[in-house]
Formats: sequence, C-alpha cells, structure tokens
Amino acid sequence: MRLTGVSSESVWTGLSVSTTLPNPSTRPGLRLPGRVTLTAGGEDVLVRHVRLGLVAQVEPEDPDSPRRLVQYHQVPIAGRFVVPAGRRRAVDFAVPLPWETPVTIFGGVPLMSLRTGLRTEVSVDPDLDQGAMVPVLVHPLPVQQHVLAALDTLGFVMRQAGLQQGRLPGVEQKLPFHERLGYWVAPLYAGPITELEVIFVTNAAGLEVLLWMDRRLSLAGVTHQSISRFRAWHAGTEQRDWVATVDGWLRHAIDRHAAAAAHADWSATIRESAHVSRHPDEPIPPGVGLGGTAGGTGGISSGNGGGI
Repeated sequence: MRLTGVSSESVWTGLSVSTTLPNPSTRPGLRLPGRVTLTAGGEDVLVRHVRLGLVAQVEPEDPDSPRRLVQYHQVPIAGRFVVPAGRRRAVDFAVPLPWETPVTIFGGVPLMSLRTGLRTEVSVDPDLDQGAMVPVLVHPLPVQQHVLAALDTLGFVMRQAGLQQGRLPGVEQKLPFHERLGYWVAPLYAGPITELEVIFVTNAAGLEVLLWMDRRLSLAGVTHQSISRFRAWHAGTEQRDWVATVDGWLRHAIDRHAAAAAHADWSATIRESAHVSRHPDEPIPPGVGLGGTAGGTGGISSGNGGGI
C-alpha cells in the first residue's frame, strides 16, 4: 500500500503517517525542513520507500478542461526499513524547492486561489490510500518582491493569479507549467493597453520577467497581444530603484505593443511617468549567482526588451 500525505491509521497495515513542517513559509530555491513520522499498529511493517512531492492546481492548455492536481517535484527521503509493531520511526528531511516554484503569498496575503502542498508517499504494497497534504506558503524572492511591489506602487491592481500548463516559447523552463499574474492596467498606462500579465521564470542566477499585454482581449478578437522579456539578477537587488526600473520596462513594452497596433487612435507611446522623473537606469552586467540559497541580496539588468 502507498500512503500519501498526512494519513490516519490504515485498515490494511495499521501504519499511520504524519508530516510536520516547523515553518511552512519558504521561498523558491530554499530547502524546506520537516519530519515524517510513521507509527506501526499490531504488526511489523516493511516500508519500501518514502517520497515527498510538491503539488499544485494547474489550468490545462485546453480552456474547456477543468483544473487538475499536478505533482511537479518529487524527492526520495528514505529507502527500505521496518517499523516494528507498536513503535514509531521518524525521518527528517530538507527538501530543495525548484527555483520555478510558484509564489503563493505576497505581503502576507495569499495570491488569489494559488495554493501548493507537500504530499508524502510511503510505499508498502501496490494499493493506494490518499491522505491530506501539508500546505506550503511560498513567499517571493527579493527580486520578485521588488517587481510586485513596484507594480503596486505604479497603480496596477491584481485581478487573477493561476498556474498554466505548458511551456513558454524561447524561455528556458524546467517545470511543465508557469505562473501567471493578471493585472488591470494602472491609470497612468491606460489607453495603449487594458490588461497586463506578468510571468516569472526563475533560476539560480536570476529570473526572466515576461510582460504579456492584452492576451485575453486578443483571444476575444478585440485587439492584438504582445510579449516583452526582461532579465533580472538576484545580485545587487537592494541597490536598484525598482519603481524606475519596472516603469522603464512597462514603457518600453507598451511602446512596442502600440507600434504594432493596427488602430492609431489608441496607440500613442508613453512619454512620461507620474512616478519617475528620469529614464530607467542603464543595464548592468549580470551578478554572480546565489550559490544555492535564496533570499540574499542581488541586482538586475533592465535590458533585453525584445519580444518572443
């Protein structure tokens, strides 16, 4: 039997499994520590393996299909061992989170309906018994935090957050899905665009920020869509003027978007900003990586405005 998640005592083996996290809050790229405790009933139980998996609800590429639960990362934490009758066995772990782990909380508030969980799998025999999952709260990395805070400062209002099945063209992506954060456009930028989607694709050195403009309206045939890409680095994060940087990204992306539009009545370029009185900073060379840890200081290059 395989016991998944936080399971009560099994009617087949008398084995109960619980997974505890001292602190469920984490960030992409960090290790998530915890303990799996297995308790046997009246007989010895031979365990074949113990594995942990990160699970999230993902929207399929077909918009008519329902969301489904996807396990996007799995780590073995123990091999074969016996839990003696009436005894318990504890397995400590520190699971490394993928750099592309979706952010589920910002500013202490959950991002819409985004959730992720840690699922425990204990293999005893071929049957399957599903248990509950331990919730994991994934906070943004410093560079993600700065980008999201800058969007808020500039007046963008989040309207939707979700995980989309599929890979993005031209982007180095490890997971089979990506996180999309949808915004209503801020008044300062209204006219050239109506909606904005922000996508982060993160690795150990930094992340790519994709600004996808008016995708939903394009699907409805109302206007066109465009994507602009920018690269940010973990190193030197605190030395940047992030409102100026994100404003510069937006103006560059909107100018590209408007230039490609067929209707001149709403395609004027953005020439000034109510929040920024100077041009965005010039690009800087990439900083060094974080050496396997997330949450240190880090810096950004605001170039690479070309679309996909």
